[in-house]
Amino acid sequence: MTRPQMTTKKMIAPFYDRMALIVIGIIALGYMIVLGKEILDPLMFGFLFAILLLPISNFLERKFKFPRSMSSFVAILLFLAFISFIFYLVGAQISRLMDDWPMLQKQISQSLNNIYDWVEGTFKCNVDKQKEFIHRTEVKILSSGTAVVNTTFGAVSSLALFYVFIIIFTFFILFYRRVLYTFIQRTCSTEHEPIVHDISGNVQGILRQYILGLVFEMVIVAAVACTAFWMIGIKYAVLLGIMVGLFNIIPYLGIFTALLLSVLITFATGPISHAIEVGIAVIAIHALDVNVLLPTVVGSKLRLNALITFLGIVLGEMMWGLSGMFLSIPVIAIFKIIFDRIESTKPWGYLLGGDYEIKKTAAIKMKTE
Repeated sequence: MTRPQMTTKKMIAPFYDRMALIVIGIIALGYMIVLGKEILDPLMFGFLFAILLLPISNFLERKFKFPRSMSSFVAILLFLAFISFIFYLVGAQISRLMDDWPMLQKQISQSLNNIYDWVEGTFKCNVDKQKEFIHRTEVKILSSGTAVVNTTFGAVSSLALFYVFIIIFTFFILFYRRVLYTFIQRTCSTEHEPIVHDISGNVQGILRQYILGLVFEMVIVAAVACTAFWMIGIKYAVLLGIMVGLFNIIPYLGIFTALLLSVLITFATGPISHAIEVGIAVIAIHALDVNVLLPTVVGSKLRLNALITFLGIVLGEMMWGLSGMFLSIPVIAIFKIIFDRIESTKPWGYLLGGDYEIKKTAAIKMKTE
């Protein structure tokens, strides 16, 4: 008499159980990220800068036979020289603006007086109430303008407080890059080593292209803005052009800050017509950048859909402020690369890519047919 064979079936948890665990894990991870901001913030910037400077360090080691410590140090010095040059250009222009701030307040008052004089002369009406309203508006504009400038550059200066830690993390990541890579390999089984190698190579390549694309886009936008403002004939054409280029690298939200500051400073230093022309120029430059420059230089590198990108920027700002807005897109790109190469997480990779995945699949089918 033969015993019946026992068959074992793999138990799969219901969908709602798995989804609940995923949501709980995301919430717990987000909470830990918020708590660890002081360490993770400069560490993430150091990781991105290390990826950016890795080719320079490798070139110095290969071409000039530098030791790893020296190649990492020289690469960071070159990076610091570039950043210092940008800060010098912006700082010199800001110091001029701060020296002229009392004159700018008088100019705003005079411009507002001209506005209600024109209203009184054109429409032949008593503007006493309008004067009182405009006076209150003037006070609000001056106070809010100062607050916007202080908040904006205060946020940038607060990031500079992490500058030393960012450089230290960048140096150590460059110096111990082989140790870190070997550690990641040893934490995975031997059969997964090709996937780890593929993920590592793609993360380095895509993030490096993305960062260089952002820098290239920033330089082009700043040059076009400086040229447009110079042709308009405003006083701080270089400062406002650089400002538009810098804030333009903050997706979606940066252009509104650049537009507000540009129009406000132009309004305070010249006729209203120049402020209107500057506003139109900033909007036109942004439209050209979004529709032509951004898809060509940056958009093709990451292949993230707009909904996930905007959601990531909002969540990044809520958790880490300005630095979170910068880091959100690279972090999402890293997760997408990982998700795309692990079978169980490919749906999440598709969610982050969206239409790009559909277009990529259609292109592959067309090639095979």
